[in-house]
Amino acid sequence: MIHPFQYTTAQEALNLIQNGNRVFVHGSACTPLYLLRELAKQKDRLHHVEVISITLQGRVEIADAGYENTFHINSLFVSEPVRNAVMEGRADFIPAFLSDIPDMIRTVLPVDVAIVQVSPPDMHGYCTLGTSVDIARTAVNCAKFVIAQVNPQMPRTHGDGMIHTDRFAAMVFHDEALPQVDYGAKITETDLMVGRNVANLIEDGSTLQVGIGTIPDAVLQSLGGHKDLGMHTEMFSDGVIDLFEKDIINNKKKKIHPNKLVTSFALGTNRLYNYINDNPAINFLDIDYVNDPHVIRRNPKVIAINSAVELDLTGQICADSIGKYQYSGIGGQMDFMRGAALSEGGKPIIAITSRTHKGVSRIVPYLQQGAGVVTTRGHIHYVVTEYGVAYLYGKNLRQRAKSLIEIAHPEDREFLEQQCHERFKAFV
Repeated sequence: MIHPFQYTTAQEALNLIQNGNRVFVHGSACTPLYLLRELAKQKDRLHHVEVISITLQGRVEIADAGYENTFHINSLFVSEPVRNAVMEGRADFIPAFLSDIPDMIRTVLPVDVAIVQVSPPDMHGYCTLGTSVDIARTAVNCAKFVIAQVNPQMPRTHGDGMIHTDRFAAMVFHDEALPQVDYGAKITETDLMVGRNVANLIEDGSTLQVGIGTIPDAVLQSLGGHKDLGMHTEMFSDGVIDLFEKDIINNKKKKIHPNKLVTSFALGTNRLYNYINDNPAINFLDIDYVNDPHVIRRNPKVIAINSAVELDLTGQICADSIGKYQYSGIGGQMDFMRGAALSEGGKPIIAITSRTHKGVSRIVPYLQQGAGVVTTRGHIHYVVTEYGVAYLYGKNLRQRAKSLIEIAHPEDREFLEQQCHERFKAFV
């Protein structure tokens, strides 16, 4: 029996939003761009509407100048569409561990309306949250009203993302391509050198957490000789597919969710979206479970691979800002860095190129003024660049500085040594 359901117009659906409401907006590849475009048209009807979200993709008109009196964006993870609004004071940033955000929604950030993008209903009336279960599962559970943009191009995914059409206050059908990002096409030779150095730290049978970006994809490209790897990761992209198809990632050594790749969201190209569509080997689960360090640690040999904007000679990691410019957010870095450290045989890794694309050293004497510390120097273990590996766990500040200078770009080492001597009153 086909379950009955009824679609409505975007305007009628968005009329559910009232002045003073807090509205959750689905993120990443699930950003409901059509409904956001239509919401921008209601600028004159509404005022003091708070919008919360994590990473958004695509053109988000309500973040433009002129909309701030109607829509106030309170971002839990700043992404490209809202960076200027945050920097110019038209929007705000809420620092938060990704694993804590569902609890915030249940307690201090109650949601009036959730706008999500979902796969079409099946014969039983169930849609899924597609490529992004993350914090959306909790938002849907807690919102007074849920508006769904139903997109036939949204993959149907397995896990915690099932939602019956009865939960939706309104459903709007819109066929639209998902945002795509091809990180693999941007990998440089320096990225590959970092990737190979990271790969040398990974033992067969390890469980991986990899972020999204060129270095994570470079690491994945360097794992062709490995065996029986698993994945328990906050997110992933196209780089996983080849390893999955070659049985290098098979998840059979994991202690929890064996034989399953566990994630919370995915972002990549259409190849990725087609691969995860109705794939029972991939479970998209709630972020407060996936990113819980006490869950992460239950698998042995967890390898957490994360990146940084810059780090100082004592091991403080800035990963969310460039000085005072809010670039991203805390995200799940600390969740996995701690979970991997607690895992038996686990390795928390910060993987970076020694310099930025503009030739600026990422290893610095002091973090820039205004920079945010995402991973503290008490949590840091491994730092990897194209020049090698620095193991900082159990080392004092001078020993840390020496190890980090050894993997800095050769042209930056003399300056770092001078600064180290000035700070610690001894040559390293």
